[in-house]
Order: sequence, then structure tokens, then C-alpha cells
Amino acid sequence: MVISGGVRALLRRARAVLRSALTTFVVLTLTLWLMPGVAASDIVDTLGLVVLVAVVGAVLRPLLLVGITALGGWAAMLLGVVTQIAVMVVALRLDPGNRISGLPTLVTAAILAVIVAALLDWMADAGSDDTFVREARRLMRGVRRRAAGRLISLRRLPAGTEPGLLIIQLDGVAEPVLRWAIRAGNLPTLGDWLRSGSHTARGWHTGLPSTTPASQAGILHGASRQIPGFRWYEKETGKLMVSNRPRDAAIIESRLTDGQGLLRDGGVSISNAFSGDATTSLLTISHAALPGRTARGWAAFMASPYGFTRALVLGGAEVVTELHQARLQRRRNLQPRVSRSGAFLALRPASMLLRDVNISLVSEQMARGAPVIYCDLVDYDEVAHHAGPARPESMRQLESLDRMLGVLRRLTPEAARRYHLVVLSDHGQSQGPTFRQRHGETLEEVVGRLADEALVVSSGNLSMVYLTRFPHRLRQAAIEHAHPALISGLAGHPGVGVVVVQGEDGPMAYGSGGSHRLRDGVVVGLDPLTPYGPHARADLLRHQSAAHVGDLVVISAVDPATQEVSAFEELVGSHGGLGGWQTDAMLVHPASWTVSHDLDGPDAVHRQLVDWLVMLGLRKPEAVPLVAVETS
Repeated sequence: MVISGGVRALLRRARAVLRSALTTFVVLTLTLWLMPGVAASDIVDTLGLVVLVAVVGAVLRPLLLVGITALGGWAAMLLGVVTQIAVMVVALRLDPGNRISGLPTLVTAAILAVIVAALLDWMADAGSDDTFVREARRLMRGVRRRAAGRLISLRRLPAGTEPGLLIIQLDGVAEPVLRWAIRAGNLPTLGDWLRSGSHTARGWHTGLPSTTPASQAGILHGASRQIPGFRWYEKETGKLMVSNRPRDAAIIESRLTDGQGLLRDGGVSISNAFSGDATTSLLTISHAALPGRTARGWAAFMASPYGFTRALVLGGAEVVTELHQARLQRRRNLQPRVSRSGAFLALRPASMLLRDVNISLVSEQMARGAPVIYCDLVDYDEVAHHAGPARPESMRQLESLDRMLGVLRRLTPEAARRYHLVVLSDHGQSQGPTFRQRHGETLEEVVGRLADEALVVSSGNLSMVYLTRFPHRLRQAAIEHAHPALISGLAGHPGVGVVVVQGEDGPMAYGSGGSHRLRDGVVVGLDPLTPYGPHARADLLRHQSAAHVGDLVVISAVDPATQEVSAFEELVGSHGGLGGWQTDAMLVHPASWTVSHDLDGPDAVHRQLVDWLVMLGLRKPEAVPLVAVETS
């Protein structure tokens, strides 16, 4: 017997209603049982309350969704939680049995019910994203029907035929880590793409600095040389710039943009450092705002029982998981390791929440038909910093991101365009004990012994030293005149691999046993760049041309046996400098697409992505300037 699409949809809806009713029944039964002083009730009474919750939700949720959409931003987050609690409070207040009375008791019971419901849904969906997909599809269909002016029609709109490009950044995933995880079978979505031949994977070299802001400045704007590190000091203004601080990010973007960014023609930036000249920017640091009234995906996520409230409850479970994993590292004396308490405890649930919000926002923009969407997912990078890039808990985060790619692939039939998926990373990570752990002191303390006026600004195992009383960048002779022991003292420290300074004949790289003149490659003694691979000279030379680079640039040593580096920050997994896998980023793209650029540096990746946009008809080719020809 052939079942029509309409009947299948009706059956799916019936199963969803039945599941919702069963979940509500269990939730109410447990809640009433757990509440002290509440009289027992029979099954019929509880079933009546189930119906009441459904009716109240059907009436109240759409009204509150309107309010959430109108308010946007932080108010939407607050009202999203209130929505779930309010539905339960009203239903319990209208309960004919009047088993719970008094507003404080009602609110307590409602909160308990919401928590139990979130946990039950999580257990029911363990290993599956079906509920999340179902909610996202409902959102997308609603967006498309509104765009088509069909507010009441229940017919499914046909899939879009015009091409679109969806670019997902998996923050911090090194190309060797990706390939290893795929071979191990831990990334079934990406593994299926590669094994089926629909996509291919390749590495690309990030150069220096290997940080998200520098890479995104290049990928999104083609201007990576504006950023010398994750943070830096500007002598002209006396200001310390921190690239993930919204006010600083806005200033930085004003220097990057020429109006020709990757996302300029109707594109959307989601959770990035910079906008790429996008028409729509959501959760983008340089724009420093939560999604507003026009982002229905934000409102729908906040109002849905499977959205913000569920993520909030499960975020608490992430904190417990983090505490357990940290304890296991301590009991096993796993090395290297760093403290995983404090602010990092909040990062685990926050990154999980942000991931789900991002996918909701991406699905909405796919339904709207945005020509190109660029979204950064940070889960893996945040955990790997503190756990280690190849540790089990980090790999679990990578597996969850692979599931999200599967969710996006499942949502493409609902989109207003035929989206092609590209997955890339902005850098990798390198593991190792911190500089302080290995040598018993920080780099700041080392520099303080050698010079009493220097500011040390670090990004992973890259550090820049600024002599702040001088208003301009100093050459080697001036530094040695002011502080005779500074350069030699740093170069001779066992934890330092390379010190770079501007010499009379251009940039010089010094190590404990020799020097390397970067401009022409002349080496005296032992080459300090050998442990950092074949790109090191070009990377350091390019970095010396970056804006606001330090008077001295310091890179920590690389362990030749393990390829471990020592971060100048308290991170067991780090990036920013050179050594290990931190400069080994990855790019996964449709196999039939031609790669016409040598992918050396994020600016080259920008040019390649622009070429693909031109190929898809989403961007006009750049005009070639005419050369005037003199005639006699």
C-alpha cells in the first residue's frame, strides 16, 4: 500500500502529539509526587491536567512568541524561560483538583516540571537530533510561507533551485585531527561525504598569527595583516587591543573593511568575530548585539520547549560532566593538564547553548534564502584549550559538531535555495604544558628581570614585547642600547625557541645557538627555525609586516620528540604562534569544485571562496582595471 505524503505528515504529527502527551503525563506525575504536601491523585485527574497544559500552551505560547519576537535580544532570552514556566503555572492554577495553591508553590512546581521535561526529552532523544530537526523544519516552513504570503496554507513549499553557499567554521580543528577522527569512524557525517565522493578534504596553512581574529580577518575581508595577534598594544594611542572585546572588534573591522567582504552581496554572518560586510550580522562580535526583532529563529529557539530552556537545563549537566572529567584527569595524573575550574565551567554550557542557537539562526536564514551564510561553531576549540586537542572530551565536542552538520544537511530540502556546504577551520591547536609549568615562571617574569619597562602581550605560544616608553617600533640596536641583556637573555632561555627583531638588514630571528636573516635566508650557526617547519621563515617575515607588531616577537620552543609547545597563557591546548598542528587548518568542499589558489594564509582562502561565489553566480567577477596604452 502506498501512503501519500499528506498521510505521512499526518502520522508524523500524530506521533508527535502522542509523545508530547506522554511526556507531559510523566512530567506532571513526577512533579506532583515530588512536591511536598500535595495530595495524591488518580490517573484520570492527571490526564485532565495533561489536556489543560496542552490547551494553555496552544493559547499562551503564540502570544508570548509575539512578545519575544517584538523584544528581541536579552529580553527574548528571559521571556523564553518565562514562557515555559508561565504555561505550567497557568495550567496548574486552573487545575480543577486545586492540588497546588499559592503563587510561590505554583512557580516552584512549574520550574520543577520544566526541568523534568527537559531531562525526559534529552533521554528520549539520546543519540538522535530528530526533535531538533522537527522544530527547525517547522520554523523554516513558517518563514517560507510568510515570505510567500501563504500564512494559512499547510502545503509544503518546494525545495529551492537557485544555488546558495553555506560555510560552517569548526573553530580550532586541525586537519590531522579531522582526518584521524574520520578514519576512526567518529565523524559519520563528514566521513560519509568524503567516502561517497561528494566532498573532498584538504589542508591549508594559516601562517602567523594562528588565531581566529586573524584568520577571519583574512577569510572574511582578505586583510589578515591588520591583526598581529589575539591581543596587541598600539603605541600611537597607548591602547591594548583585545580582538574579542566588542568595542575593539568594531574598531578593528573599520580598518579591515573596504566594502568588498566575502558576505557583501546579501550574505549573513553568524557568531563570527567580524561581519565580512554582511547584510545581516547575528551574534557577530564587531556588531555587539544579540539578534533583534527580525531574527525569528532567535525568538523561536527561545520560546520552544526544545530550545533555550532545554539547553539551560542540559547546560547544568555539562558543568557536572566537566567537573567529573577534570577530576579524572587529576586522579590519573594526566599530563599535561591545567585547571578547568572558574570561568571555564561557564564556557561548557555556554558553548552548547550557542551551538544550538547558531543552528536555529542558520536554518532560519536558509529558509529566507540568504545567498551565502558563514557561521562559526566554537565548541571544540573551547574545550580543547583546557582538556587538550586530542583528548576524549574534546573529540566528543567534535562529534557533536559533526551531528550538527548532519542536521543542516537534513534541513536543506526545506531551504529556499539549493545550498552547497563548505566546512573549514580557522586554525588548529597544539598541545603541551604551559611555559609556567615547564619553567617555574611566566614569560612576564623573565622579561621583567631583563627589562623593567616592557609590556608582554601573549596569544598562545606567540608573545609580543613592547617597550612602552618609546612611541615607535624599535630596531635591534636601539633595544640593545636601552636593555643590553633583553634579546640575548630571551634567545638563550630554554623555553624560548625564536626571538624576532628588526635588524639593520631586515628582520632577524635569534635562537640559543644561531640566527636566521629572514629577508634572504642567511643562517649563522644553528638555524632556530628548523623545528617550526618549512613555512616558518615566510610566516615570520609576513608577520613582521603586520600592523602594530611588537618590538620583539617571541615564540616558545617546540619539543622535537612530541611536537608539543608551551603556551605563555595557562592553556594546555593553544594556538597563535608556530609549532605543532596549530597552523594546520582544514577545508572540506564539494569534490567537483576546482581549487585554483595556493591556500597559504587566510587571504588566499578568501580569494578561493570568492571564486566559488562567482562560479555559483552569487557574486559578479571583479572588474580588471584597464591599462592605458600610449599611442605615438
